[in-house]
Amino acid sequence: MNGLESFGLNELWIVKVMSVSIATVLMHFIVAFVFRQLVKASRKSVSFWDDVLVVAASRPVPVVIWVVGISIVLKVIGKQTDNEFFEFVPILRDTAITVCFAWFFWRLIKESCQRYLGQQRERGEYVDYTTVDALSKLGRLIVFVGAVLTLMQTFGFSVSGLLAAGGIGGIAIGFAAKDILANFFGGLTIYADRPFVVGDWIRSPDKDIEGTVEKISWRYTQIRRFNKNPLYVPNAIFTTIVVENPSRMTNRRINETIGIRYDDIGVMAAIVSDVKAMLTAHKEIDTTKTLIVNFNAFNASSVDFFIYTFSRTVVWEEFHAVKQDVLLKIADIIAKHGAEIAFPTQTLHFTNGEMPSD
Repeated sequence: MNGLESFGLNELWIVKVMSVSIATVLMHFIVAFVFRQLVKASRKSVSFWDDVLVVAASRPVPVVIWVVGISIVLKVIGKQTDNEFFEFVPILRDTAITVCFAWFFWRLIKESCQRYLGQQRERGEYVDYTTVDALSKLGRLIVFVGAVLTLMQTFGFSVSGLLAAGGIGGIAIGFAAKDILANFFGGLTIYADRPFVVGDWIRSPDKDIEGTVEKISWRYTQIRRFNKNPLYVPNAIFTTIVVENPSRMTNRRINETIGIRYDDIGVMAAIVSDVKAMLTAHKEIDTTKTLIVNFNAFNASSVDFFIYTFSRTVVWEEFHAVKQDVLLKIADIIAKHGAEIAFPTQTLHFTNGEMPSD
C-alpha cells in the first residue's frame, strides 16, 4: 500500500483542507503583490479610471478569495460530519460574495466621484457639483437595491412576489408618505432641469427665500441667507414657486434718475450729451447692451434726466465701485456746466411787494 492508502479514505479530507488552506494563503499573497504592482503602474497613467478600478477592487477581491477558500474548506469538512450548520455554507458563501460585489461597485462610484472632482479642481475647470452628486447618489442607490434583491433571492424569498405585494402596499405608502415623495420628485426636477446648482445665489418673489445654495439633497435644499443663517427648503416647494437666479445674470443694471434746478434747464441738453459720451467711453460699461440718457420729466422741484445702462461686471462689490465712479463723474459734468443737482424747495410769490400779515 502506498502512503495515501495508509491514511485511509476517511482521512483524505485532512489533506484536502490543508491543500485548500495553503492555496488560499498563497493566492492572497499573490493578489496582494499584483495589486501593489497595479498601483505603481496606475500612478504613471494620465487617466484616473485605472486608479479608481485598482482602489475599488483592492479590498473586496482579497475578501472574495478568503470567502471562496473558507467555503471549500467547510464543504470538505461538512462531508465528514452530519452537523446541519454546513448546509448553510453555500448560502453564506453566496451572501458574502454578493456583499463583496456591492462593496466593489459602491467604492467604484465613490472613488470615481472624488477623483473626477479633484481632477477638475486641479485643472481650474468648472465643476457641476449638483449633477456629479446626483449621479453618485443614484448609482449607490441602484447598487444597494440590487444587492438587497439579490440577497433576498439567495435566502429563498420570492422577489416577484415581493414586487407584487409592494405594488399593492405602495398605494397606501404613497398616501402616507406623499410629502416625502413630493420632495423626492422635487429633487429629481432640480437635478434634471438645474434651475440652480450649489454655489448659486437664488431668491423667490413668492416666498421669503434668498441666499446661497449650499447643499441639494433628495429631501431638501440648504440655503445660506446673507445674514449667515441656514434655511432648509423642502424640494417640493421649488415645483410651485418662481425662482430667480441672479448668479446667472450677464450684466448688472444702473438705472438712476437725477434732477437739476429749473434755473439750469438751458444746459440740460449739453449735460445729457456729455453724460452719454462719458458712459460710452467708460471701460466698465457694456456698450453692446441698452444705453439710454434722456431728459425725462418736469418734477416738483427739479427737471430730471435718467441713465439706463449695464456694467460689464456681475460681481456685487465691483458693480458698486463702477456705479460710484459713474455717479461721481455725472456730478462733475453737472458742475462743469455751472448747474446744480436739485433738492426739494418751495418758492413763495408776493403780490404788489406786500408781506403777508400775521
